[in-house]
Amino acid sequence: MKIRKKILVTTTVLLALGLTSCASQKKDEVAIGDSTACAPASLKTVTPAVLTVATGEPAYEPWVLNDKPESGEGFEAAVAYAIAKELGYENSAVKWVRTTFDSAIAPGPKKFDFNIQQYSITDERAKVVDFSSAYYFSNQAIVASKSSKIAGAKSIAELAGAKLGAAVGSTSLDTIEKQLGLKPQVFNDNAAAVAALKNGQIDGLVVDLPTAFYLSAAEVPNGIIVGQIENRDANDKGAGLLLAKGSPLTACVTKAMDAIRASGELQTIQDKWLTTSAGAPVLK
Repeated sequence: MKIRKKILVTTTVLLALGLTSCASQKKDEVAIGDSTACAPASLKTVTPAVLTVATGEPAYEPWVLNDKPESGEGFEAAVAYAIAKELGYENSAVKWVRTTFDSAIAPGPKKFDFNIQQYSITDERAKVVDFSSAYYFSNQAIVASKSSKIAGAKSIAELAGAKLGAAVGSTSLDTIEKQLGLKPQVFNDNAAAVAALKNGQIDGLVVDLPTAFYLSAAEVPNGIIVGQIENRDANDKGAGLLLAKGSPLTACVTKAMDAIRASGELQTIQDKWLTTSAGAPVLK
C-alpha cells in the first residue's frame, strides 16, 4: 500500500509539473506570436516612440536622392520608410542621423536603431553587430563611355565580341566568363581598369553595381551604366540593416524586412530606384 501510495503521489506531481510546463510553453508561444511585440509602444528604441535611422554623411544617389533621406527618395531611403511603416511608425516618427561607414560598424552602443548604407553581411562583422535579413544583393554592372560601341546594348547577346575588363580575383571576372561567355581583360585593380577604359583599350568595365554608380558619375568621362547582370554569387549574403550587437529590435526589424520582401514591395522599390530611375536596366 505504501509503495502504491508513493507511486500515486509521484505521478500526480509529475502530471502537475507537466501541465505547468505546457501552460508556460503556451504563454511563451503567445508572447512570441503577439503582433504587439513589434509595435512602436513595445519596441525599445533609442528614443521612445521614435525610429532613429542612420545613413552616411553624405548619402549618395541612387541610395538617397539629393542627400535628403527624409524625402524617402532613393533606394535605401525608400526601404527605410517601408520598414518603418511595417513596424507601425508614421513617417513623422522617423528621425535620421548621420554616421561614417566605419564608426557605425565598430563595436559598442549605437545612437541609431538601425543603419542603412550598403553594409554587406559578413561573418566577421556579425561578431560585433547585428544584421537584419538582406534587403539587397549587389548585381554586377558594365560601365562604359557614351561613345562605346556597347553603349546601346539591351541584352547580353548584344555584347558579343565586346572587350570587357575587370580586376583580378574579382567576382566581376567570373561574370564576364561564366555569364557573358567572354574572355576578360584582367587588371591589377579597378583604377588600372578605369585607365584602360579611358584610353579606349576596353569597351566596358565590369564592377559591382554600387561601384558602377560611382565610377560612371565621377571617374569615367561621359560615363554610363550599360546595364546590370543579375547576381549569381552563392557566397554573397547581401546587404542588411545594421543594428547594435544583441539589439532588442533585430528580430522585429528582420520580420519587417521579410514581410516587405514577401509582399513584393521590396522588389518594386528596387525596380524603381536601381533600374528605372538610375538608368541601369537588367541585361538578359
